[in-house]
Amino acid sequence: MKISGIICEYNPFHNGHLHHIRETRKNGATHIVAVMSGNFVQRGDVAVIGKLERAKLAVRSGVDLVIELPVQYCLSSAENFSAGAVWLLNSLGVVEEISFGSECGDIRKLSTAFKTVQDVIVSDNKEIMNIMEKGYTYPRALSSVVNGIDPVSASVIAEPNNLLAIEYLSSMAKFSSEMKPFTVRRTGTPHDSDEPYGDITSASDIRNRIFSGDGLQSAGDFMPDIWREALENAIQRGETASLERLERVMLYKLRTSSPEEIAIINDVGQGLENRIYNARMSGSLDELFFTIKTKRYTMARIRRIMLSVLIGITRDDMKYLPPFGRILAFNERGREILALAKGKTSIPYGSSVVKLSQISEIAERFVDIEMRASDLYGLSLETVTSAQKDYRAKIMIDME
Repeated sequence: MKISGIICEYNPFHNGHLHHIRETRKNGATHIVAVMSGNFVQRGDVAVIGKLERAKLAVRSGVDLVIELPVQYCLSSAENFSAGAVWLLNSLGVVEEISFGSECGDIRKLSTAFKTVQDVIVSDNKEIMNIMEKGYTYPRALSSVVNGIDPVSASVIAEPNNLLAIEYLSSMAKFSSEMKPFTVRRTGTPHDSDEPYGDITSASDIRNRIFSGDGLQSAGDFMPDIWREALENAIQRGETASLERLERVMLYKLRTSSPEEIAIINDVGQGLENRIYNARMSGSLDELFFTIKTKRYTMARIRRIMLSVLIGITRDDMKYLPPFGRILAFNERGREILALAKGKTSIPYGSSVVKLSQISEIAERFVDIEMRASDLYGLSLETVTSAQKDYRAKIMIDME
């Protein structure tokens, strides 16, 4: 038995994800556990379909066990996103490797770039800060400094999936993990590109196609049939989500928040709370985001912050690593993973949010945030769902 871990969002799952799973199997994985973002994703958006449906489909697409990444880690920096996901895989106690996609497809290049970045952070942090003070984002500032030391590593971290892969390596080192890294070269279309390559295109392009006038007609060829059918059914039932549907509630929340309340929100700093507060009279989400945005703050970061304001995710909520792993779906091989992990886990894993909330005060806070996030997600659907639906949700067990 060889258990591999995958960190994913599947928003939605496409042929590139299927290729990744197949390559992970070819590398010897008999069992795969995925840590997956829930109803909100790292680009600062709602997931196009809900987490339980995506988890079920993931199990039917080659994953054996799906564990939810808490929403505060989904709506955070790549560093925190990585740390939360790697922590959950490592804490299971039986995962032997982490498999991830990258543009370079070369662990040695990624490892070299990781070491270079770590050295730069330690020795040249002041220079990075100086560049950021000129209005540049942290990744741009970091890349600029690295380029002066090791142009090859700079070219590696210039690619988004490579940079995320380096964050995984960093988190593995942080937790002294014995898991081994394995990377699959990302084939075809670049991250967030709208140009297909054969039968592969980005999740961003698929989402754009779904919400265009053509619906799924032009997107179906880029994903497995079960995902296309699930999306078709979700569209027919009014169960697809859109951030625009949260426009009024988000504007209301901001208009009724003080600078002090905004200042404690996760990832807000350097006076950004004043810029956000001053944008409170915006008449639309687009106006709000563009009023706040500067060269220093990416649009994804602004969206994540505004969703954190809406949900109530504070800086203090990021002081704690996930105190439990919530199981969303599994099959027979997933059951075998859980059986092997019994007695080896360093945190509890389970499916009942009620029971998980009783572990500790920190666990109760994690569940509270997740339930609020799920209630808000219900407002982003075309057909609004009832509140507290997540408490009543049943996980998917596939023994076919």
